[in-house]
Amino acid sequence: MRKNKRIILLVVSLLLVLTLSACKKDEGNTYQQVKRDDAITWGIRADTRLFGLTIIRTGKIEGFEVDLAQALTKQMLGKKAKANFVTTTANTRIPLLKNHNIDAVLATMTITPEREKQVTFTKPYFPAGSSLLVPKSSKITSVRQLNDQTVLAVKGTTAVDDVHKFAPKARVLQYDDYGQAMSALKAGQGVALTTDNGILAGIAQENPGYKLVGGVYVNAPYGIAVNKGQKQMVEHLNQALAELKANGIYQKLLDKWFKGIPGFNVKEMN
Repeated sequence: MRKNKRIILLVVSLLLVLTLSACKKDEGNTYQQVKRDDAITWGIRADTRLFGLTIIRTGKIEGFEVDLAQALTKQMLGKKAKANFVTTTANTRIPLLKNHNIDAVLATMTITPEREKQVTFTKPYFPAGSSLLVPKSSKITSVRQLNDQTVLAVKGTTAVDDVHKFAPKARVLQYDDYGQAMSALKAGQGVALTTDNGILAGIAQENPGYKLVGGVYVNAPYGIAVNKGQKQMVEHLNQALAELKANGIYQKLLDKWFKGIPGFNVKEMN
């Protein structure tokens, strides 16, 4: 009986290992694997307007990063190559990558020294950074005008520290999310809302009476993240990104998603 139990436990353990392995990517050379598969599995956002957002009517995720991932896949591997997508959040994107469930992260991920200890980034693909959103009637054009003014921000972001670097006397009201912060701006509880320029562009698209001003006053560019040690994958992604910029596809994608948003200069993004 004991022997039979040991056999059963061995079989169950083996099946569990096989199941977990099937859910993971090969832990070897990522580039060689995606080349064999003729596909790249990307971690993307599904909750960020303009970058990656689930459209309720169709159930599909649409945005700049989704289109860019598809373009990079074909540029790297060929026109028949497939871009697969896994929805990620700020908390899950690195674990999914480290666990080899995805090949690369393309999800509004700012390049930081702390993150570079866990992953390897490509060159920046989007020059993100802190900016300001104000009513179209506002006379504010620079972050330096915010001294002795009330500015709105979201808890947990770097915006508060960023503002105080340029306007140390600014008063900052912090909210739980961007919906609350935007409602406060509409109610006149502050003169400007500050956060990442890409997020503000999405908010401005939904609120025609508002515009971005002052450009980017603290740079925090986005990069594509891959697992540590995947030098070949990074090199090919950088090459593909450079080629998309050279052949005009990258600019077309920027124009598609960001052109026409008040205060957002698409020409400065490339």
